[in-house]
Amino acid sequence: MSKMSIAEAAEYFGVSREAIHNRIRRGSLESVVEDGVKLVEVSKSAKATRSANRANTTKTNANDSRYYKLLEEQNAKLQVRVEVLEGETRSLRDQKEQMLIEERIKIEQIYKDKDEQLKNILSTLSAQFMLNAPSEISEVEEETLEAEIEDEESDGQGIMSLKKYIKKNKISEKKAKKIKSKFKKEAERDNRIITIGKKYYINLSKYDYKNLLN
Repeated sequence: MSKMSIAEAAEYFGVSREAIHNRIRRGSLESVVEDGVKLVEVSKSAKATRSANRANTTKTNANDSRYYKLLEEQNAKLQVRVEVLEGETRSLRDQKEQMLIEERIKIEQIYKDKDEQLKNILSTLSAQFMLNAPSEISEVEEETLEAEIEDEESDGQGIMSLKKYIKKNKISEKKAKKIKSKFKKEAERDNRIITIGKKYYINLSKYDYKNLLN
């Protein structure tokens, strides 16, 4: 049996002074007062408990060390997996962008080819009418021409005669006269205006005619 001060006992057992006082109150440690100083009596069993506590602490520390090492290894594996997934995501995104670019090029080429075909058709029709048609195209002939032109348009609404546009939009006679005057003035230098004989045609799917139709 050995005697220690509260501070020495706390250091000996590796606990706080308050913990030593609590043990004394509970009776797990015995104490005496000598010369007004409270001393803790440490028995052999208490020493054995201290040794066991230290052994448990050492074991716990070892377990904690292995646990942290395992966590670090798992974290490293997860990090590698994340990097692989990020690489795959970038690859898929690049492939998608390339596919979109290729599709856009195809679509642009389709519209370009369609425009060329339409130009050839209009050029042929224009030549025929310029050579063979009278100076004035009859209403029946105009409707026939519009039907032929519209058959070449996928939506059936892209190209129409100025006359049909005015009629379709119920434009007043006064305004219609003003619009026709603009078209007559700009027909030769404005490539948006298709001229066949003395008739004007517009391609609303391709051009904006606000400055002429207002």
